[in-house]
Amino acid sequence: MFNRRDDKAPAPVDGRAGYGRADVEFGVPADSYRSDRDKRSSRLGAVALQVVFALVLFAVVLGAWWFAFDEVTLAGLVVAVAVALLGLSSIHVALDWERYVVLRGGRYHRLGGPGVFFTIPLIEYCTLRVDQRTQVTAFGAEETLTADVVPLDVDAVLYWVIWDPEKACTEVEDCCFAVALTAQTALRDAIGRANASDVIMRRDQLDSEIRAAIEGRVADWGITVLDVEVRNILIPRALQDVMSREAQAERLKSARMTLLESERTLAELLHEAADVYREDPIAYDLRKMHLVHEGMTEDASSLVVPSAYTEGFSDKGRGAAE
Repeated sequence: MFNRRDDKAPAPVDGRAGYGRADVEFGVPADSYRSDRDKRSSRLGAVALQVVFALVLFAVVLGAWWFAFDEVTLAGLVVAVAVALLGLSSIHVALDWERYVVLRGGRYHRLGGPGVFFTIPLIEYCTLRVDQRTQVTAFGAEETLTADVVPLDVDAVLYWVIWDPEKACTEVEDCCFAVALTAQTALRDAIGRANASDVIMRRDQLDSEIRAAIEGRVADWGITVLDVEVRNILIPRALQDVMSREAQAERLKSARMTLLESERTLAELLHEAADVYREDPIAYDLRKMHLVHEGMTEDASSLVVPSAYTEGFSDKGRGAAE
């Protein structure tokens, strides 16, 4: 449930100054846990299609210039390059899960994609490419004090998706970074309102509280929170020892209480059996015979006979019987 703090954790590999992905993620940056780039989806095909379209335009314009003037001049090359660049800026290829926010004259106009779509050069342009697949963001809170003033290091994972690309572009500057910072703030607030034992033992409740807090802040950005999961909780080594001793004491107390309850139940059963045997001598004799049988069955080399059962073989027992 919780691990010891690793004072020799590797330093973040992200060397960018200021706030970045490594600043909002806990411990080792999540980039070190990502899959190989070769296993991720690639946009090389989309880029290649745009380049091919631009080259075709370049070749068509250059061929038209040669057909019109019977030669290829520097002016023809300039015109062909200019047309190819305009074509490259006007054709766009969006993958099935991508949407492009298209502005016209600085105002929101439409969403482009999926597939091939065109924009008017110099008038329309794409300002943001939105990935509408489920996003996974790792975030954490280091040295956060709980309600009972216990420093905890907690890291979690946020699953979210952009359902309205227009709001994600126009309502917030950097939606991905804003979501990460919002999640980190919500995590710190949730930890600060709970005791250390509640944070450790009630992860599901903590997940729900963090999710509700994040949803309330990012809903206006066209973002939906799918789930929040706490990955790890690190507590100081000294506090771990104290909590371990406390848990052992609680378990010992529980074991002793269980033993006392068993003893009380057994005493009540023996008391009831004694009442039955007191009022029914025949049942008492049968019980003694059963004990003799059990002794012979368990160990054939020895015979265990209750002392009261052997009184009939003594002179005093025979005299009493007469």
